[in-house]
Amino acid sequence: MSESVRVLLTEEEVDKRIKELGEAISRDYQGETVHLVCVLKGGVFFMCELAKRITVPVTMDFMSASSYGSSTKSSGVVKIVKDLDEPLKDRHVLIVEDIVDSGRTLSYLIKMLGDREPASIKLCTLLDKPERRVTDVKVDYTGFEIPDEFVVGYGLDYDQRYRNLPYIGVVEFN
Repeated sequence: MSESVRVLLTEEEVDKRIKELGEAISRDYQGETVHLVCVLKGGVFFMCELAKRITVPVTMDFMSASSYGSSTKSSGVVKIVKDLDEPLKDRHVLIVEDIVDSGRTLSYLIKMLGDREPASIKLCTLLDKPERRVTDVKVDYTGFEIPDEFVVGYGLDYDQRYRNLPYIGVVEFN
């Protein structure tokens, strides 16, 4: 089976929206330093572009989480593959994610990171699929709400491919 990629959001649309998110975050964190926490691997493209557009001081850290379960039913178990390098106590934390769908992993991460006593903790995602939500997660900054389609590009992958596309595309299987 082969696949093709149909453009859902152009590079220009994505770039414009990231600029708008950077402006909103800069306003909301005026006078503060925002500590960006990237959820690897997919979030790295978005976080780097977002950080360039935030005008308040920014620090960064990275973590990797993996959820286990069969393809038809998630076990809800989240394993931290790479934890943060720096403490979060008294920091204004902004988790940066490529996509929020079921909400299971982010719900777990928000609780876990919240236990580390940050001054505040918020969530920013490039893409949101609210119709796939099974766990309630508050998304504070959303790039785009998208339909329930399999998307790639801008960090999102299909079998480790297509991460480097400068746009968001839908994988269509031929």
